[in-house]
Amino acid sequence: MNFLDKLLQIFSKPQNTDANDMNHLIVGLGNIGSEYAGTRHNIGFTVLDAMAETAGVTFQDKRYGFVAEMKVKNQNLILLKPSTYMNLSGNAVRYWMKEKKVDLERVLVVVDDLALPFGALRMKPGGSEAGHNGLRHITQTLGTQQYARLRFGIGNDFPRGGQVDFVLGKFSAEDMSAMPERLEVAAEMIKSFALSGIQFTMNHFNKK
Repeated sequence: MNFLDKLLQIFSKPQNTDANDMNHLIVGLGNIGSEYAGTRHNIGFTVLDAMAETAGVTFQDKRYGFVAEMKVKNQNLILLKPSTYMNLSGNAVRYWMKEKKVDLERVLVVVDDLALPFGALRMKPGGSEAGHNGLRHITQTLGTQQYARLRFGIGNDFPRGGQVDFVLGKFSAEDMSAMPERLEVAAEMIKSFALSGIQFTMNHFNKK
Protein backbone atom coordinates (compact mmCIF):
# COMPACT_ATOMS: atom_id res chain seq x y z
CA MET A 1 0.00 0.00 0.00
CA ASN A 2 1.47 3.36 -1.00
CA PHE A 3 1.33 6.54 1.07
CA LEU A 4 -1.68 7.97 -0.79
CA ASP A 5 -3.65 4.76 -0.25
CA LYS A 6 -2.85 4.93 3.45
CA LEU A 7 -4.07 8.51 3.61
CA LEU A 8 -7.29 7.55 1.86
CA GLN A 9 -7.79 4.72 4.34
CA ILE A 10 -7.23 7.10 7.26
CA PHE A 11 -9.85 9.54 6.04
CA SER A 12 -12.41 7.05 4.71
CA LYS A 13 -14.14 6.04 7.94
CA PRO A 14 -17.86 5.94 7.15
CA GLN A 15 -20.22 8.51 8.56
CA ASN A 16 -22.28 7.45 11.58
CA THR A 17 -25.69 8.89 12.24
CA ASP A 18 -25.46 8.48 16.03
CA ALA A 19 -23.87 11.66 17.37
CA ASN A 20 -22.54 9.83 20.43
CA ASP A 21 -20.63 7.43 18.17
CA MET A 22 -18.58 10.39 16.95
CA ASN A 23 -17.30 11.21 20.46
CA HIS A 24 -13.84 10.08 21.52
CA LEU A 25 -12.45 10.76 24.97
CA ILE A 26 -8.73 11.58 24.82
CA VAL A 27 -7.26 11.63 28.32
CA GLY A 28 -3.86 13.17 28.94
CA LEU A 29 -2.46 12.13 32.31
CA GLY A 30 -0.61 14.57 34.54
CA ASN A 31 -0.69 16.50 37.79
CA ILE A 32 -2.16 19.97 38.15
CA GLY A 33 -0.10 22.78 39.65
CA SER A 34 2.70 24.99 38.36
CA GLU A 35 5.34 22.83 40.05
CA TYR A 36 4.44 19.94 37.74
CA ALA A 37 4.12 21.91 34.50
CA GLY A 38 6.46 20.68 31.79
CA THR A 39 7.68 17.66 33.75
CA ARG A 40 8.16 14.24 32.22
CA HIS A 41 5.25 12.82 34.21
CA ASN A 42 2.98 15.48 32.66
CA ILE A 43 3.65 14.62 29.03
CA GLY A 44 -0.03 13.65 28.65
CA PHE A 45 -1.00 17.22 29.47
CA THR A 46 1.67 18.52 27.09
CA VAL A 47 0.37 16.43 24.18
CA LEU A 48 -3.20 17.66 24.67
CA ASP A 49 -2.08 21.28 25.15
CA ALA A 50 -0.27 21.14 21.81
CA MET A 51 -3.29 19.63 20.06
CA ALA A 52 -5.63 22.25 21.49
CA GLU A 53 -3.31 25.10 20.51
CA THR A 54 -3.01 23.82 16.94
CA ALA A 55 -6.79 23.42 16.69
CA GLY A 56 -7.44 26.86 18.18
CA VAL A 57 -9.51 25.56 21.09
CA THR A 58 -9.14 26.34 24.79
CA PHE A 59 -9.57 24.24 27.91
CA GLN A 60 -12.39 25.01 30.30
CA ASP A 61 -12.18 24.24 34.02
CA LYS A 62 -14.97 21.70 34.54
CA ARG A 63 -15.84 18.88 36.90
CA TYR A 64 -12.88 16.58 37.54
CA GLY A 65 -10.75 18.21 34.87
CA PHE A 66 -9.94 20.71 32.17
CA VAL A 67 -11.86 19.95 28.98
CA ALA A 68 -11.64 21.11 25.38
CA GLU A 69 -13.37 19.79 22.26
CA MET A 70 -12.12 19.73 18.69
CA LYS A 71 -13.31 18.26 15.40
CA VAL A 72 -11.37 15.91 13.15
CA LYS A 73 -13.53 15.51 10.08
CA ASN A 74 -16.79 14.00 11.42
CA GLN A 75 -15.25 12.90 14.71
CA ASN A 76 -15.44 14.88 17.96
CA LEU A 77 -12.40 14.68 20.21
CA ILE A 78 -13.04 15.48 23.88
CA LEU A 79 -9.66 16.38 25.35
CA LEU A 80 -9.50 15.80 29.10
CA LYS A 81 -6.75 16.79 31.53
CA PRO A 82 -7.88 15.39 34.90
CA SER A 83 -7.67 17.79 37.84
CA THR A 84 -7.85 14.93 40.36
CA TYR A 85 -4.07 14.45 40.53
CA MET A 86 -2.54 11.39 38.93
CA ASN A 87 -3.50 8.84 41.57
CA LEU A 88 -7.24 9.53 41.16
CA SER A 89 -7.37 9.88 37.37
CA GLY A 90 -10.01 7.18 37.06
CA ASN A 91 -12.64 9.40 38.67
CA ALA A 92 -12.31 11.92 35.84
CA VAL A 93 -12.29 9.26 33.13
CA ARG A 94 -15.41 7.54 34.47
CA TYR A 95 -17.31 10.82 34.88
CA TRP A 96 -16.58 12.13 31.38
CA MET A 97 -17.25 8.77 29.74
CA LYS A 98 -20.71 8.89 31.28
CA GLU A 99 -21.23 12.62 30.68
CA LYS A 100 -20.39 12.37 26.97
CA LYS A 101 -21.70 8.82 26.48
CA VAL A 102 -18.34 7.51 25.28
CA ASP A 103 -17.92 3.74 25.08
CA LEU A 104 -14.69 2.15 26.31
CA GLU A 105 -13.39 1.42 22.82
CA ARG A 106 -13.39 5.16 22.06
CA VAL A 107 -11.29 6.10 25.11
CA LEU A 108 -7.57 6.77 24.63
CA VAL A 109 -5.18 7.55 27.51
CA VAL A 110 -1.93 9.42 26.78
CA VAL A 111 0.69 8.46 29.33
CA ASP A 112 4.42 8.79 30.05
CA ASP A 113 6.47 5.60 29.81
CA LEU A 114 9.87 4.99 31.40
CA ALA A 115 10.37 1.78 29.42
CA LEU A 116 10.59 3.65 26.10
CA PRO A 117 13.38 6.00 25.00
CA PHE A 118 12.48 9.66 24.79
CA GLY A 119 10.02 10.42 22.01
CA ALA A 120 9.16 6.81 21.15
CA LEU A 121 5.41 6.51 20.63
CA ARG A 122 3.51 3.26 20.98
CA MET A 123 -0.23 2.72 20.90
CA LYS A 124 -1.65 -0.41 22.49
CA PRO A 125 -5.20 -1.68 23.11
CA GLY A 126 -4.71 -2.50 26.80
CA GLY A 127 -2.43 -4.40 29.13
CA SER A 128 -0.74 -3.94 32.48
CA GLU A 129 -0.21 -0.59 34.19
CA ALA A 130 3.57 -1.12 34.46
CA GLY A 131 3.61 0.57 37.86
CA HIS A 132 1.95 3.77 36.64
CA ASN A 133 -0.36 5.11 39.34
CA GLY A 134 -2.61 6.96 36.93
CA LEU A 135 -3.23 3.86 34.83
CA ARG A 136 -3.66 1.78 37.97
CA HIS A 137 -6.50 3.97 39.22
CA ILE A 138 -8.18 4.06 35.80
CA THR A 139 -8.07 0.26 35.69
CA GLN A 140 -9.48 -0.01 39.21
CA THR A 141 -12.25 2.48 38.46
CA LEU A 142 -13.29 1.04 35.11
CA GLY A 143 -12.82 -2.56 36.21
CA THR A 144 -10.77 -3.49 33.15
CA GLN A 145 -7.33 -3.10 31.59
CA GLN A 146 -8.80 -3.12 28.10
CA TYR A 147 -8.67 0.55 27.19
CA ALA A 148 -6.36 2.10 24.61
CA ARG A 149 -3.15 3.87 25.62
CA LEU A 150 -0.71 6.05 23.73
CA ARG A 151 2.62 5.57 25.49
CA PHE A 152 5.04 8.49 25.14
CA GLY A 153 8.61 7.49 25.97
CA ILE A 154 10.43 9.66 28.51
CA GLY A 155 13.56 7.49 28.84
CA ASN A 156 15.12 6.19 32.03
CA ASP A 157 18.46 7.94 32.32
CA PHE A 158 18.60 8.18 36.09
CA PRO A 159 20.78 6.65 38.82
CA ARG A 160 19.63 3.94 41.18
CA GLY A 161 16.94 5.37 43.46
CA GLY A 162 16.46 8.42 41.25
CA GLN A 163 13.24 7.48 39.48
CA VAL A 164 10.93 9.89 41.32
CA ASP A 165 13.20 12.88 40.76
CA PHE A 166 13.61 11.93 37.11
CA VAL A 167 9.90 11.50 36.42
CA LEU A 168 9.02 14.75 38.19
CA GLY A 169 11.92 16.59 36.56
CA LYS A 170 12.04 18.69 33.40
CA PHE A 171 13.08 17.42 30.00
CA SER A 172 16.67 17.99 28.91
CA ALA A 173 17.55 20.63 26.33
CA GLU A 174 18.23 17.85 23.82
CA ASP A 175 14.82 16.33 24.43
CA MET A 176 13.13 19.71 24.14
CA SER A 177 14.71 20.33 20.74
CA ALA A 178 13.06 17.16 19.44
CA MET A 179 9.78 17.73 21.28
CA PRO A 180 7.78 19.68 18.64
CA GLU A 181 8.11 16.93 16.02
CA ARG A 182 7.26 14.22 18.56
CA LEU A 183 4.16 16.14 19.65
CA GLU A 184 3.07 16.42 16.01
CA VAL A 185 3.37 12.64 15.54
CA ALA A 186 1.46 12.02 18.79
CA ALA A 187 -1.33 14.26 17.53
CA GLU A 188 -1.46 12.41 14.20
CA MET A 189 -1.74 9.10 16.06
CA ILE A 190 -4.62 10.41 18.15
CA LYS A 191 -6.44 11.64 15.05
CA SER A 192 -5.83 8.30 13.32
CA PHE A 193 -7.24 6.47 16.36
CA ALA A 194 -10.46 8.46 16.03
CA LEU A 195 -10.72 8.23 12.25
CA SER A 196 -9.42 4.76 11.45
CA GLY A 197 -9.24 2.82 14.69
CA ILE A 198 -6.51 1.41 16.86
CA GLN A 199 -5.36 -1.46 14.63
CA PHE A 200 -4.57 0.76 11.64
CA THR A 201 -2.89 3.29 13.92
CA MET A 202 -0.67 0.68 15.55
CA ASN A 203 0.31 -0.80 12.19
CA HIS A 204 1.06 2.57 10.63
CA PHE A 205 2.71 4.50 13.47
CA ASN A 206 4.15 2.21 16.14
CA LYS A 207 7.55 1.88 14.51
CA LYS A 208 8.00 5.60 13.88
